[in-house]
Order: sequence, then structure tokens, then C-alpha cells
Amino acid sequence: MGQNGADSNLDPSQAAVAAPKRRRRWLRWVFFWLPLLFVVATVLQVAVLRFVDPPLTAFMIGRYVEAWGEGDRGFSVSYDWRDADEISKQLPLALVAAEDQHFPVHNGFDFKAIEKARANNAKGRKVRGASTISQQLAKNLFLWRGRSWIRKGLEVWYTVLIEAMWPKERIIEVYANVIEYGDGVYGAQAAARRFFGKDAAKLTAAEAARLAAVLPSPRKYSAAKPGPYVQRRSRAIERQMRALGGPEYLKFD
Repeated sequence: MGQNGADSNLDPSQAAVAAPKRRRRWLRWVFFWLPLLFVVATVLQVAVLRFVDPPLTAFMIGRYVEAWGEGDRGFSVSYDWRDADEISKQLPLALVAAEDQHFPVHNGFDFKAIEKARANNAKGRKVRGASTISQQLAKNLFLWRGRSWIRKGLEVWYTVLIEAMWPKERIIEVYANVIEYGDGVYGAQAAARRFFGKDAAKLTAAEAARLAAVLPSPRKYSAAKPGPYVQRRSRAIERQMRALGGPEYLKFD
């Protein structure tokens, strides 16, 4: 007989005692076991991807869902993983120059950039966000597009885990491999083949800067046919790459 049936056989005093017990069990499950399971599951996710190259990301899955929702059943992503030594050193440098110049020294969050963005936003200026490469990687791998406090909280949690469990070399390697450089084009190799007809290992500084220049709006801007904005931004990124000291900037030994 089920729990409800058993409780119906109890006298009122016994039922009064059983109800608080069930409530405590339920509260223990909600406030102890569920958080514990979440921590264990997310730590395992990040630990596995420290060594295993991701076959797919949350953003890729979201793009599939979006395409299918629009009736495009033939949609597919272009994604071809390459290890760090098979990617031109110019691309990670371009990504850092464009997106997160303090990447080698911060612990996942650039608080100076956050404060600068907050101050500019308070003045009504339109500025880009202050998300680091580690934060953007957390979103791409594990989360969904959009804005909410829940998603932001999860982003912070995954960023902490990634920075704690991965070396910087692994973070930039995965980031270069999974971000979107064009509609459905994910990762350095797919982008290099699609836009420049070459392997990622052979990207020049100018080509790497152009790929970085389309972020974070790769469906709006084109690396293959750069308009005035992408051209200007590419030149600015190249100047920053030189100012940072070239690929030596990303040697973490």
C-alpha cells in the first residue's frame, strides 16, 4: 500500500507526527541533496572537458533547435576540432586582443572592465559587455542564449569551475574551437576552411584579426566579405596584437 494509504490508517495523533517527518524529508531533498547533485554533476562536466574535446556545445544545440523551429530541417553546423598546435598562434592572440586583453592574468572575471562598463552604461553610453573569454566559454559550452539572473548565476559558477580546473592554455584552446565565427560555423578549422580556404594552422595575423572582428555578432558581420566596420575593427585588433607583443603574450610557463 502507498504512503497515502498507510497514512489513512493512522489515527489523528500518528498522522500529525508523520506529516512533519515527510516535510523534513522533502526539505532535506530540496535544500541538501539537489544542490549536492548539482555541484557533483557540474564539477564532473567541467572535469571531463578538461581532457575530452567537446563533441558539441549548448550553443550548437540551441542553433539546431532554432533552425528546426524555423522549419529548416536540413540545417547542420560546421565544426571540426583542432588541437592548439594545429591552430595558428595568431588566432588565440587575436581573440584575446579583441575580447579580453587581461586574459592571462585574471581569474575569470575582469573587475576593472566590469566597473568601466557599469559606469558607461550609467551614463547611457552604448558599450560592449565586460565578459571575459572564460565567461563566454562557460556560456557557449553549458548554457543558453538570452539574459536572466539564473543564467548569469550559472555562468559565474561555471566560470569559477573552468578557471579552477583548467589551465589557461586549455581555456583558450577550447574557446578558439567552439565559438561561432559565422552562421553555423563553429571553431577555428571550420572558419578557416569556409572563409579563407585553408587550414587553421595557416591563418595569418590579418585573417585571425578578421575572424575575431566579427565577434560577438558573427551572423551580422562577415569575415569573408568584411564591410567597413569589420575592416576598421580588424585593423584595430592587429594593432593590439602587436602592442601585446605577439604570440609570446600567451605563453603561460
